[in-house]
Amino acid sequence: QVRLVESGGGSVQDGASLRLSCAASQRPYSRTVMGWFRQAPGKEREFVALIRWHGGSQLYADSVKGRFTISRDNPSNMLYLQMNSLKSEDAAVYYCAWASEYTTNHLAYEYWGQGTQVTVAS
Repeated sequence: QVRLVESGGGSVQDGASLRLSCAASQRPYSRTVMGWFRQAPGKEREFVALIRWHGGSQLYADSVKGRFTISRDNPSNMLYLQMNSLKSEDAAVYYCAWASEYTTNHLAYEYWGQGTQVTVAS
């Protein structure tokens, strides 16, 4: 069982930056893909970004491309999401997740964190 714990959410002004962190309880495998998803009230969970743990290839949702950056630190099993130029529409609960395939489909992700709230005030 993999445990994921997010941190770093908060309340910021429009245009500000935040960095989310996700700590994994064990070292990801060679095929592991880790992703960030978000869910706003009344909306479905949506893909934000993913990274292949070994190799580092990344994918972003169009809505965050150029503003958000996903990264990982291998020795510490940490996943990050640097969010710049935040907009009100970025406000949501952000989740990190673990999958064994390179996909943006949240249904394929096997393990999830508890989520961290991001609020953006305009």
